Amino acid sequence: MEIRKAKIEELDEIMEIFEHARQFMAKNGNASQWGTTYPEQEIVEADIKKEECYVCVENGEIEATFVFFMGKVEPNYVDIYDGEWKMKTPYGTIHRVASRGRVPGISKICMDFCKSQISNLRGDTYKDNIVMQKVFDQNWNLKNAVRFILLGKKEDGNARIAYQFVGK
Repeated sequence: MEIRKAKIEELDEIMEIFEHARQFMAKNGNASQWGTTYPEQEIVEADIKKEECYVCVENGEIEATFVFFMGKVEPNYVDIYDGEWKMKTPYGTIHRVASRGRVPGISKICMDFCKSQISNLRGDTYKDNIVMQKVFDQNWNLKNAVRFILLGKKEDGNARIAYQFVGK
């Protein structure tokens, strides 16, 4: 599996992956997190231009995408309503993990890539996104790591669960 930064000419294919992910989320009890349009094409295009959008390529096909960045403050993580971050900065942030659903374990591959880049990593998901909560729990609950959950609300008023991986 190759993980690399996305290219602007891959935008349509990445948007197809997000459409598949939105349908999957809706079928699995989480229709509100991304609704029917998030992330909009303008957001994904900006992620690509900022070189924060990554793709997972298997046999020449893009199978998944995610956003990953390091070294800047994620505004959504400034105010936590229940708990506190174990390690402040610097940290990496992972967002918008989406796949075509054809490669088992692809979320773990994305998580492992991000953990290999920085030992302080943050992510979050809606309280209704049980699938992504399991991904975080399975991939961040390691023998030599700290995984904990912070309950909070984002600007849209929806409760989120925030996760932090702190490696060695």
